Amino acid sequence: MRQRGINALGWVVALGALVLAGCSGSPSPYDYIPIEGTVAYEDGTPLPKGGFALKFYALDAPQVEGMTPRPAQANVDATGKFEYVTSYKHADGLIPGQHRVVFFYATDDAGKPLVPREYAMPDSSPLVIDTADAPLEITVPKP
Repeated sequence: MRQRGINALGWVVALGALVLAGCSGSPSPYDYIPIEGTVAYEDGTPLPKGGFALKFYALDAPQVEGMTPRPAQANVDATGKFEYVTSYKHADGLIPGQHRVVFFYATDDAGKPLVPREYAMPDSSPLVIDTADAPLEITVPKP
């Protein structure tokens, strides 16, 4: 009976080690720029609610070591501010260059979109930013 408990513990430890090894992996082959900024409507008024996410998709990113960069994400607070843009590890930022920006979960309490529909679609968002313009001041039309 004792042998079985030791084997079970051994499996748990081994599984934990595998999970940690898989999560740490090798470092990203890209360099990142910390990014922060704000979101508002084109007329300067704030969006009526925060708590949504922005996703950043690198445009024309080079493949490095057979890899392409992950989309990055940042959460927008009630004041329209976002920081801690995360691509590979917490708050690492974006790879240098242009990125398509997409709004996720950007709805009011009634479920009405806060931005025009195309801004919530990865293939159709017309919003493109450049890391050279940091800190970012993103503006969008009212829906």
